[in-house]
Amino acid sequence: RYSLSFAGPSGEPEATAAAFSWALGCYSFDALKTAKKPKTAPPSLEWPALADRAHVSRAVSATYLCRDLISLPCEQLGPADLEQAARDLAKVHGAKCDSIVGNDLLKKNFPTIHAVGRAAAAGREPRLVDMRWGSGKSKVTLVGKGVCFDTGGLDIKPANAMLTMKKDMGGAAHVLGLAAMIMDAKLDVSLRVLLPVVENSIGGSAFRPGDVLTARNGMTTEIGNTDAEGRLILSDALVLASEESPDLIVDMATLTGASRVALGTDVPSVFSNDDALARELQDLSGCVEDQVWQLPLWEGYRKQLQSPIADLKNIGAGPYGGAITAALYLSEFVGADKVNGRRGGGDDSDRDG
Repeated sequence: RYSLSFAGPSGEPEATAAAFSWALGCYSFDALKTAKKPKTAPPSLEWPALADRAHVSRAVSATYLCRDLISLPCEQLGPADLEQAARDLAKVHGAKCDSIVGNDLLKKNFPTIHAVGRAAAAGREPRLVDMRWGSGKSKVTLVGKGVCFDTGGLDIKPANAMLTMKKDMGGAAHVLGLAAMIMDAKLDVSLRVLLPVVENSIGGSAFRPGDVLTARNGMTTEIGNTDAEGRLILSDALVLASEESPDLIVDMATLTGASRVALGTDVPSVFSNDDALARELQDLSGCVEDQVWQLPLWEGYRKQLQSPIADLKNIGAGPYGGAITAALYLSEFVGADKVNGRRGGGDDSDRDG
C-alpha cells in the first residue's frame, strides 16, 4: 500500500493527477482471458488528501469505458453491441437513447451511413445512435465515428493494417466516455450524442470506387477510395447535428493515418472553424500532459476534393496533406462551430477513414 502527500497552494492539481495516473496504470483488459487471476492483491494507493475524488472517479470510469470498448474485438462489439453500450450508459444517467437501423436509414435520409454499412452480415446492420440528456441553455453535440471494423471495403487494406481495425470505432468510444463525464458531473448543458455505427465490409452489396453517394444535405460525393469511409458516415451525422444549430459540435474520429504522419502517434490533431477555441484546447491539453495540436483548415487544398461528376471526392488528389483534406471534406457538412479531434488511424496511409 502506498501513500503520497502534497503540500502548498498548488497541491490539489498534483494530488488529483497522481491519483488519476495511478488508476490508469492499474488498467488491464482481461475480459476474454480464461486463466485465473492471481489471488494476491494488487498494489493500492491511499487517496491523497488534496485529491479531487469526484473528478478522478468520473475520469477513470470514463477512460476505462473507452478502453474496454476499443479493446473488444468486433465479434464481441459489432454495431448492435456498440448501440447497446450507448443504451446502457444512457440508462445509468437517465438519458434518452434512440436508433435508426438498416433500411430505415434510407427512409429517414441517412444514405451515406447506409451505403457504407450495407454489406455487413445480418444482425450487424448499419445504424445511427442518438442520445439526449439534460436541459441546459447551452447545446453541445458530440459526434463519434463508429466503424466497428474496417476492412477497407473493396479497396481492401493489407493484412497488417487490417489487424488493428477493431479500434476504428475509437471516436465513438471517446464520445461515450466524454458523455459519461458530462452527465456524471451534471453539467448545465443540453447534451446530444450522435454515433454513426457500421462495419465497412466486403460483399456483393458493398459500395464501390467510382460510385456517387448523396449525403443527408443533398451533396454528392464521388468515391475515390472505399477505405475513406469514416468521413462518409460522419457527413450524415454532422448534417443532422447542425440542423439544431448547437453552440458546439465536437467530432471525434480515427479518421486518417495522415494525422500520425504529421504529428506522430502520441499527439492527436485538432481542426476547428474557431481558431480561438482550438488554441484554448491545445493549451489546456498541454497543462494536463495529454497534448493535442491544431492543424490548419488550409483552403488551398480544398480544390483537391473537386470531382468532374459530383460535388466532392472523398479523398485528396495526392499523398500529401491527407489529414487536412479529410477535415476540409467534413467542413462541407457543418453549419455550426465544430471541433474535430482526429486520432491517427491503424496504418500510415492517408486514405483510411
